[in-house]
Amino acid sequence: MHALFEEAGKFLAGRILSEADTSAQVELDSGKRVKVKATHILLKFEKPAPAELIAQAQAVAETIELDLAWEFAPEDEFGFADLARDYFSENATLAQQAGALFRLYDAPHYFRRAGKGRFKKASAEILQQALAAIEKKKAILAQIDEWAAQLGRGECPQPIREQLYKILFKPDKNAPEYKAVVEASRATHTAPLDLLQKAGAIDSAYQFHWKRFLFENFPKGTGFPAVTAPVIADELPLSSAQAYSIDDSQTTEIDDALSVQGLGTGTVVLGIHIAAPGLAIQPGSAIDQLGRARLSTVYMPGYKITMLPDDVVQTYTLDEGRANPAVSLYVTIDEATLEFKGSETRLERVHVAANLRHDQLDTVVTEEWLANPAFEHQNEPQRLSGLREQLSFLYRLAKDLKARREVVRGKPENFNRPDYNFRLVGNNGAEPTGDEQVQISVRQRGSPLDLIVAEAMIVANSTWGSWMAELGVPGIYRSQASMAPGVKVRMGTKALPHAGIGVKAYSWATSPLRRYTDLVNQWQIIACARHGKTAALAAPFKPKDADLFSIISSFDAAYSAYNGYQAGMERFWTLKYVEQNGITELNATVFKEGPGGSFLVRADDIPLVFPVLGAQNLPRGARLKVKLGEVDEITLDIHGTVIERLDDPADTSDDGPVDDAEDDDTVAGPIAIAVDVNEAPADAAAAAPAA
Repeated sequence: MHALFEEAGKFLAGRILSEADTSAQVELDSGKRVKVKATHILLKFEKPAPAELIAQAQAVAETIELDLAWEFAPEDEFGFADLARDYFSENATLAQQAGALFRLYDAPHYFRRAGKGRFKKASAEILQQALAAIEKKKAILAQIDEWAAQLGRGECPQPIREQLYKILFKPDKNAPEYKAVVEASRATHTAPLDLLQKAGAIDSAYQFHWKRFLFENFPKGTGFPAVTAPVIADELPLSSAQAYSIDDSQTTEIDDALSVQGLGTGTVVLGIHIAAPGLAIQPGSAIDQLGRARLSTVYMPGYKITMLPDDVVQTYTLDEGRANPAVSLYVTIDEATLEFKGSETRLERVHVAANLRHDQLDTVVTEEWLANPAFEHQNEPQRLSGLREQLSFLYRLAKDLKARREVVRGKPENFNRPDYNFRLVGNNGAEPTGDEQVQISVRQRGSPLDLIVAEAMIVANSTWGSWMAELGVPGIYRSQASMAPGVKVRMGTKALPHAGIGVKAYSWATSPLRRYTDLVNQWQIIACARHGKTAALAAPFKPKDADLFSIISSFDAAYSAYNGYQAGMERFWTLKYVEQNGITELNATVFKEGPGGSFLVRADDIPLVFPVLGAQNLPRGARLKVKLGEVDEITLDIHGTVIERLDDPADTSDDGPVDDAEDDDTVAGPIAIAVDVNEAPADAAAAAPAA
């Protein structure tokens, strides 16, 4: 005696060795013996052999027309043998009964399973829906195959072109466009990004990077809704100070300005004046929501996406020639010893006499010019008239402040590497196309004007940070526990030391037009200025305010993404510079080991870090001449090969690991593609969901 039974969704047949009331011992053709529940046995038979019956039944199942079987099936629940007798004849054979079982089981859209060997037919409405779904799925699978074939031929279907960034970076793995790329990539043994490039999906390398950034960070675009900058309700007193800002020519969000009063009297008052949008913009207002959504201005060569609408920025920016609202920190300083005697914060209007520009004045305002009143430059700008004595004092103060911080840091700050300025010829602040001629110039870090501004901002941020803490007003701080390798700068709500800068507390409060954290801190500082010891009760954000932690978390993520994009675009334009100027060789310096046995080098004259082969066993600091390979503007990749060593090996030693801060501009990371070509291929024969 043989038995046909169901086991784990499969139909098996074998010889019954023994049988009890609730189960049977069955031997399969393979010799394996299994225990089968009595309720799972669907047919018992003497002939034919088990394998022969299953083969006959499968052949019969193929002949059964489902539409006709559905018509024959009773409305109530029924067994497979009942349908076989209705469909074939009253004397349906064993093979026909088993064939009916197989056919019913494989057609859940026609027949719902109601138990072992029992079924109930779907309603006409549900059946039509299921059949429509099956046809739709077949059409989608056919479309996937067609698109995959087109990609394989080097053609890009328009729907895939339109979904390019979603497919690559945030894919819906059930979408046919994504599946077509996966299938084509697998069939052609080509990486998805390379496949799409060859198919012409990417028209412009620059637009690829730009649109990817917008897709990930500004999916609704970069425009602003129409808003009106609110006026400042307070009647602010006018300061007696005459301030001046120091920025690059491209800067339109002028956040800070400086003033010096009392030179020659023995007591000097340094004024650090910060634009005051926080006096007008209120937390929770429409403009605040715009700033909180963006969290920071995004910078890139030739262009920027501002945190706030331009009309709002222009209302509060510290433009020259007008009295601007400001949150001012006045620091009283002993003119001879440069010791701080006290500080005071005021809410006021301050007249900005001049907007000075680094790129126009760095070659004029030199150490020699500041130290020697008799030294003159040809064509010295008129706007420097009357500022030389003040700038000389500020530079002397800045050097002293820096030296004091370096004592706390335990080592000098390193300004050995220059900053680079990028200029896109003819761009004039419009959105770049990627084809502009790029010019790269050097601005040495630590220049007098640079140092003056940097040290003044450190004074403001550290002073205000400590002041908020003293009054019990929470703020947003940056801190670093130590200078030990691997100890990162962190953001939090507590006034903790910043070892890297060398101060006891460091808030971000000097760029409220460009960074949302600074605007938040400005609201808190304004409360301190207005309410003094009771400021904690009046400040918009209270101690342990969950909103502050949310802002920090969001800002960290956005700021990291924006800085990453800026670094990527600077690398893009540097590679453009290499191509446009036909640079095939350059001098570089080894600075650390890279992936795959390569070493990373830093170009001497342009802001480019890249891996080279042939630098094994060379110490950090070794100077090399390097031959450049091909530029890939999509992956931002370039490799080099060492031609020769330029320095004397005896003069170079390994200086040990590079500081974390020195690694910020190493190599733009590879394009992270989210297409997984190793996942299981789409099952073209998959059935629609059961009715």
